[in-house]
Amino acid sequence: MIQDMIRKTTGILLLNGLIMATVQAQVDTTIRREPLAFSAYLNQVGRQNLTYAAQQFNVDIAQATIAQARILPDPTLGIGYFNNGQRRLQTGYGFLFQYSQTLELGGKRRARINLAQSQTELAQATLLDFFRLLRADATLGFLDGIRRERMFRIQQTNYRYLAQFAEANQKRNRLGVLSEVDAIQSRVEADNALNGLIQAEANWKTALIALGQFRSSLPKDTLLQPVGDLARFDRNFELGALITQAQNTRTDLLAARQGQDAARKALQLARANRMIDLGLSLNNNYVSRINNIIEPTPSYNTLSGGVAIPLKFSNRYNSEARVARLQGQQADLAYRQVDVQIQVEVTQAFEQYGAARRQVQQFNSDLLNRAQRVLDGRIYSYNRGESSLLEVLVARQTFSQLQLAYNDSLINYASALVNLERAAGIWDIDF
Repeated sequence: MIQDMIRKTTGILLLNGLIMATVQAQVDTTIRREPLAFSAYLNQVGRQNLTYAAQQFNVDIAQATIAQARILPDPTLGIGYFNNGQRRLQTGYGFLFQYSQTLELGGKRRARINLAQSQTELAQATLLDFFRLLRADATLGFLDGIRRERMFRIQQTNYRYLAQFAEANQKRNRLGVLSEVDAIQSRVEADNALNGLIQAEANWKTALIALGQFRSSLPKDTLLQPVGDLARFDRNFELGALITQAQNTRTDLLAARQGQDAARKALQLARANRMIDLGLSLNNNYVSRINNIIEPTPSYNTLSGGVAIPLKFSNRYNSEARVARLQGQQADLAYRQVDVQIQVEVTQAFEQYGAARRQVQQFNSDLLNRAQRVLDGRIYSYNRGESSLLEVLVARQTFSQLQLAYNDSLINYASALVNLERAAGIWDIDF
């Protein structure tokens, strides 16, 4: 609809070729732009975003801790040598070998594995939530690129019109049918519009460059221009169903729930760690033959075993279980807070989406067409000498502002749907 209104406002006066040359001289056109579809863009974000790729390592790291948790304590091998130091008496020498192993009791290994598995599921849920936010932010950036381009086109058309109007008024001034003040005023308005056009182009380029942040890449000589159909953002929702949907599918709530489970597993491990670990040992001693005349003794081997039982006096001061218990309470509170936050976010996004829809409907109720008719009427009256220059400029400014407001309303409507689906934990956006 905006493009139709833009086309209607062109061609009112002559000198199109001159004005086009002026616009091109003032606006940078050296950077090449290529169209970018939303589906292709979102696919690139998922594959190329470096922050998202870095977050995926958290899952790999957590999975590696599961294998680490399965490891049993390493055994210990000891080797020794002794010599009685009485060479004259030939009291002999010997070797000793020792093998020892720690035997974990209380289910420590199983508790470690359970905690590592729970932390892996927590990392996976956190990764899903990161992508939920990244996908929505990338979509909002894509929509902002469309917004900035449309703003540039509207202001470009507005400048062309005012420049044409100023040229025509200068000719009328030279013919003596228009005062010099009105001719100067027309040129001032055109020059002011050109400043706005230059800034609009800079904003457009900035929005396109910002898309490279989500894709973690930016072509040196080409800017990818977002394209899409803004008529595909109309949905019908019921607030209660959305809240229920969010409570069932929001990945941050899933992560908070998994955080509770990890805290419980950490408490189980802390309790298991309070149990003693037995130390098992096996010893073999070899003593060489003693050849002295006082007490000759043949060589011999001794084999012995033992059990070491630690005295866990440290349990009186061990705060590991207390820390784990407090962390569990903290995780419970965090889960409850996320649940409340979800209800607030969904309700707010639902209200914003409804307001954005009503604003678009207001513009669709012939508002722009009526502003166009007012502008055409003012121009007609001005050419007949029945309206002042100020009335024409005010009508033109009102129409341009309405075009910009309508463009903002369309993008805000689309953005409101993105925020609503992000809050509700659903996603069916494709335009």
